[in-house]
Amino acid sequence: MKTIQDCLKERILIIDGAMGTMIQRHKLTEADYRGVRFKNWHCDVKGNNDLLNITQPEIIIGIHLQYLDAGADIIETNTFSSTSIAMADYEMQSLAYELNVAAAQCAREAIKRSGKEAWVAGAIGPLNKTLSLSPDVNNPGFRAVTFDEVVNAYYEQVKGLVDGGTDILLIETIFDTLNAKGAIFAIKKYFRDTGKTPLPIMISGTITDASGRTLSGQTLEAFFTSVMHARPLSIGLNCALGAKEMRPHIEELSQIASCFVSAYPNAGLPNAMGEYDEKPEDTGHYLEEWAKEGFVNIVGGCCGTTPDHIRHIAEHVKDIKPRQLPVVEKELA
Repeated sequence: MKTIQDCLKERILIIDGAMGTMIQRHKLTEADYRGVRFKNWHCDVKGNNDLLNITQPEIIIGIHLQYLDAGADIIETNTFSSTSIAMADYEMQSLAYELNVAAAQCAREAIKRSGKEAWVAGAIGPLNKTLSLSPDVNNPGFRAVTFDEVVNAYYEQVKGLVDGGTDILLIETIFDTLNAKGAIFAIKKYFRDTGKTPLPIMISGTITDASGRTLSGQTLEAFFTSVMHARPLSIGLNCALGAKEMRPHIEELSQIASCFVSAYPNAGLPNAMGEYDEKPEDTGHYLEEWAKEGFVNIVGGCCGTTPDHIRHIAEHVKDIKPRQLPVVEKELA
């Protein structure tokens, strides 16, 4: 099997679509989330999608298989909230490591069943607490979490993802770059501590509105500059915006990034009911245009996207050459 770096030079790779959107289709009950093992858990767990890696692995494997069948080259583990910090909402902090191992194994099993070549990206979410902003409007200096706590939580997640068999580590949906720096530090520390061969890192930020800034206030260029010390395989954008709204930001990123560029937008903007209406063929046409302009190396979907969206995206970009990496001058003229 070729390395992902070799494949990225040859063609545009496809990353999968939304996991939550697909889980919602199953209309799972509290009992479904609990399974047998957590039948008597002391608080509600419905909505803890990452718990399904343990209690309903066949559902997660099945969703991965649908995306692989649709043309995905990279599938993300169902671990967006699989940290001790995020799991505190369900008082399941002790399960963080196990959730990541189980999720990676689900993804690996799906690839095995599909019979195709693909990569597993360990999804590392942004956390539900932020290092850059105070949750208390009356105390702007207050933080709900410390940098060391963030690093420790991400370190445990990285260990689980690596032990479970991921090929890539994906720090995604970044709205606070300081949180992302905690994840980067945790990844680097883990591989230093263990002596294992480091896995490629993908980084994907989130521009929250028309201002072109992240939630913590950075411009796209500032965000890029802040994380490039990680020497990522790719940098990109996902979530918050549909493809139409994300386009100028992806164009800008493609002009400044010295690595590969990824983009997986939502299926348009949510309607009044919080649902996504953009049709798969429309998403496919948007991303085809980006590909023809030479903006991207990896494309896929985020909130609201389904295997149908991924299938259309894959079909629309399959014959288009990937964005060429720029030649970076190492010396001043």
